[in-house]
Amino acid sequence: MKTDIATLKGQPAVYMLRCAGGSLYTGWTNDFMQRLASHQSGKGGKYTRSRLPVTPVYLELISDRSAALKREAAIKKMAPADKRALISSDSNCLDAFLSETSDLI
Repeated sequence: MKTDIATLKGQPAVYMLRCAGGSLYTGWTNDFMQRLASHQSGKGGKYTRSRLPVTPVYLELISDRSAALKREAAIKKMAPADKRALISSDSNCLDAFLSETSDLI
């Protein structure tokens, strides 16, 4: 599957958001830009609605929906220190994504 880096529409991805208060929210999506906008407008997950604003801190592109669900579950089970390490790791493609879409966000 060819990925449209401008929107990531159709590309399964796992992401983490830093919520107000510093907590981390983990989710998966097939359209990162739409899902991020949904969270930021207060129409995303129940957890993030009451913890606005949210800021994206991690993005990992995944091969398919099933793998994305498994990766999301694995990240949710991680200790906070392990999540922080993941955010700083090479598997985080958020910076590359943001540099290519800075005019879209």
